[in-house]
Amino acid sequence: MNTIISHSAAEQLIFSWDSPRGEKLAITVCLALSLVAHALCFYIFQIVYPPTVALLPPPARITLITPASEEGRTLFRWIDAEDPALAFTTRRPQETTLRAMPKAEHVPSYSAIQPTLKNIPPLERDLRIPSSQPPGAVYFARQKNAPPTSVVKTAASFSNELKTFGAPILPEPAFVASNEEMPETIRFRVAVSKLGEVRYCFSTNSSGDPALDEQARLYIARCRFPQNTQNAGEAASFLTWGTATIVWGNDITRQQSTPAAHVTP
Repeated sequence: MNTIISHSAAEQLIFSWDSPRGEKLAITVCLALSLVAHALCFYIFQIVYPPTVALLPPPARITLITPASEEGRTLFRWIDAEDPALAFTTRRPQETTLRAMPKAEHVPSYSAIQPTLKNIPPLERDLRIPSSQPPGAVYFARQKNAPPTSVVKTAASFSNELKTFGAPILPEPAFVASNEEMPETIRFRVAVSKLGEVRYCFSTNSSGDPALDEQARLYIARCRFPQNTQNAGEAASFLTWGTATIVWGNDITRQQSTPAAHVTP
């Protein structure tokens, strides 16, 4: 029995039950080194990176403008000269004086003077039977006849350039209009020779009636001027240009429209 116990004591156990003295020492050493390292780091960072100091805003300053300085006196003089309140204020002229109107109470006219009342005339009724034959004749208002219309003749006139030839000799006017419209004043550009005859006649506008325009052109073309005896020997090719104007009157004959004939079958 003792032999078996001695053999079992001699064999190595699976777990070591000895006290772990070496491990405790190692742990203690590591903790000490870590503490020293942390203290060293805190010391270094405390010196190299100081804590940030918050900067407070500058205190507010108030500047008082006083006449103690030259700049203040200059500014005060400018404000007195350029006062905006005076520029927008209505100021009366110095020569005018303000006079207050007296406070007078309105007095109506009817309170001072009592009007006189008039009596109403008595109502009188005529109960007589009216007569069936009233005296006097009945007046009939007759319409007055319109005065006869005066005849205004058609007139032709020439410009100042042609007045040197004298008064023109005009043919008898016989104008026939093709419509009922009143024609407009027509003007012509004419050329008169030294013999007093109209060589050229051009219309510058229209009267509104082509047939009447042609009649007016022929009327101006047939006009003749007195012959100038002093210039009769000169060449007849010399022309004087001017303007002829025809102002229409109410002596124009209107063309009667012929009704269409009915054909009997």
